[in-house]
Amino acid sequence: MTDIHFIQFRYSPYNEKVRWALDLSGLPHHGQSVMPGPHMGLVRKLTGQTKTPILKLNGQWVAGFARIIAALEDHCPALNLTPEESDLRARALEIQAKFDDIWVPLVRQAVLYVMLGDLAYFARLFGEGQPALKRIGYRGALPLAKPLIRKGNNLTHPGAFEEGRQTAKEALDWVVAETVATGYLVRDRFTIADLTTASMLAAVANPPNSPATRPEPKPAAVTAWQEGWHDHPGAVWTRRIYAEHRVATTEILRGNRGTNRRKCHLTSLNQNFNRFSRKSWRARKDSNPQPPDP
Repeated sequence: MTDIHFIQFRYSPYNEKVRWALDLSGLPHHGQSVMPGPHMGLVRKLTGQTKTPILKLNGQWVAGFARIIAALEDHCPALNLTPEESDLRARALEIQAKFDDIWVPLVRQAVLYVMLGDLAYFARLFGEGQPALKRIGYRGALPLAKPLIRKGNNLTHPGAFEEGRQTAKEALDWVVAETVATGYLVRDRFTIADLTTASMLAAVANPPNSPATRPEPKPAAVTAWQEGWHDHPGAVWTRRIYAEHRVATTEILRGNRGTNRRKCHLTSLNQNFNRFSRKSWRARKDSNPQPPDP
């Protein structure tokens, strides 16, 4: 079985998306966390660009969220995240692109705006699992790096936070409308559309006991941001998807490098997930809250 090397930011929706797919695949993989900023030299050397995550599969480095997922599915057909039917496949990929390319960059504006209000917490998030000297150096450099982070994430205009907040509400409302019939975004099973959407909304919904859960104690502004969305039905949906479908590799969560060495045979696992989820969704459907008025 091919061994896979995965380079990530510890807390990032795009990295969580690929990490989730990797964990579901059960393919043997090593996870390595890097810190934003210092990561650029390594990632550029390996892939010619600076975005994470990147993944080494069959001796080749792959960059780009959608390309990585596609490569994993080619390598592990049992992962079965993208529907085979042409119309359902097109719909799932359309949703994936909508979040990857449009909604998430805008929601990230609001999330980073809040997090940059407490640089010690920012350093704690992205330095998790790093050696002590690296964490201290990173924290010391952040005041100088903060203007570059703001510029690189479109935070320099006055309406950046509100634009991100409104986009978060739009995405959550959309999720509620699209999942009201079956609890899923494409027919009645978990697909790449649900995985993408839930991982992208995790910074809003803060699903508990998951790789996306923000560590405590949190700054007051981060707590207020998450609590403000807590009861929104779209956030409730996100936490349900995490509770029912997120299989985590604990080794990656606890340090800079970790290994998962299970085998790729998930067909029955996915079937059990979907069978359980359909039953639980039908049982809860009538009691689910409706989206708030705009």
